[in-house]
Amino acid sequence: MDPFREFFRDWFGYSRRERRSTFILLISIVVITGIRYLFPIHDMPIRELPVSQEWLLQDSTEVYLAAYKTAASGSEQEQTRRPVRQRQLDLNTCDSASLEAFPGIGPILAARIIKFRKLIGGYASIGQLREVYGLPEETFVLISGRVTADSLDVIKIRINTAGYGDLIRHPYFKKNEVPAILKYRELSGRINGVDELVSNGVISAETARRLTPYLGFD
Repeated sequence: MDPFREFFRDWFGYSRRERRSTFILLISIVVITGIRYLFPIHDMPIRELPVSQEWLLQDSTEVYLAAYKTAASGSEQEQTRRPVRQRQLDLNTCDSASLEAFPGIGPILAARIIKFRKLIGGYASIGQLREVYGLPEETFVLISGRVTADSLDVIKIRINTAGYGDLIRHPYFKKNEVPAILKYRELSGRINGVDELVSNGVISAETARRLTPYLGFD
């Protein structure tokens, strides 16, 4: 008779089915215990890594995104510290399409601004926009800080050689002032400056103020 069987029967009173179940359970315990020692994942100590090692162990995409966010944040801070200067539009070189990009200016107003520029020989100051027919004051206020005009870019009228048609064409001359200029030039032989015309009553001080950027005395 099998001594082991006698042992189980005498001491535990197990049946054959119970012994088989117990044997399977023991094998399972042995296998699980072996896996625990072969792959001790849960026994690994958790420790804080230095910063340099964390960067090395991170996914490359995460590193790139972190660097991009840092750079973008620095760029935004730099823009906050330094005000952005908006490029101003030159009234003497711009076209109508550029003017239409401004608030309150449509195709009709843009065309009038260009037409008036040709009529006076260029803008000597942005304040002359107020003289454009149909341009509201609120529109001028909106765009005045976004445009520029240089008096050096205007077309000069050579007062000592210009004819009647050259003078009368300019809207700043009054009709009675043009013949007076020609007569004075004929008598004096030469006009040396705008103050000379004012002091001799040839043109008004207002006309002189408006025409000074456009008169040449060479």
